[in-house]
Amino acid sequence: MGDIIYEKEWDDLLRQLDGRTIRMPNVGGGSVTLNTAHAPVVVLEADWRGRLLAVISDPSVALVLMMIGVYGLLFEFMNPGFVAPGVIGGLSLLLGLWALQMLPINYAGLALIVLGIGFFVAEAFVPSYGTLGIGGVAAFAFGALLLIDTDVPGFGVPWSLVATLSLASAACVIGIVGMAVRARRRPVVSGTATMLGATAELIAVDGREGWATVNGERWQIVATHEVQVGQRARVTRVNGLTLEVSPIPDSTAGAAPGIANQPQGVSP
Repeated sequence: MGDIIYEKEWDDLLRQLDGRTIRMPNVGGGSVTLNTAHAPVVVLEADWRGRLLAVISDPSVALVLMMIGVYGLLFEFMNPGFVAPGVIGGLSLLLGLWALQMLPINYAGLALIVLGIGFFVAEAFVPSYGTLGIGGVAAFAFGALLLIDTDVPGFGVPWSLVATLSLASAACVIGIVGMAVRARRRPVVSGTATMLGATAELIAVDGREGWATVNGERWQIVATHEVQVGQRARVTRVNGLTLEVSPIPDSTAGAAPGIANQPQGVSP
């Protein structure tokens, strides 16, 4: 039924155009009389490639592809080895850029979107507790609204999509800020700071120097007083790969006779 109506509309249009004279000033100043009453109509249907590219070049789809590409690559850089986010992100970003170059783009809007994405990335790697993230959301929202430079009604990025993408970006920023705050409050579990005040158990000594185990690891130590094997000491300073320790009174573990102070020159 739809095809019949479509053909009738074409036939009616051709009958209305039949006999009209069109002046052609650019071609010798002559004129042409249209003879369209019985002109054949050839309808060219778009193939699958044309339909696919038409979908990709839609402004909303192009913007979504760009965001998927950026977030996919960002996730891959933050978690190397997953591969899939990087592959999907790279393909989506390239398709989105291709779609944008097919559209009437406002470069100020595009610059704002790029600036917002840059702020998102900076927030992920250099947490500013939301400052960069909020600026990124605002820049992205304004850029998306200004992205398409045309007066054609309905040809642009709808408010609903801009709001959805902005809220999704804000949620990511809140998640990043939350992880940064939790990491800041979390106690230190590695590094020099964890060694200070730790308990060392001496396993080989020669005077005030020797070796001790601290948190299951073997360290070279220098004691402030004479110590013996089996005694425990408190780490007071870290000097490179050597720990300075202070013996804990009455902490001798009762080493076997003949072992204390004997293992000289023990190497790690």
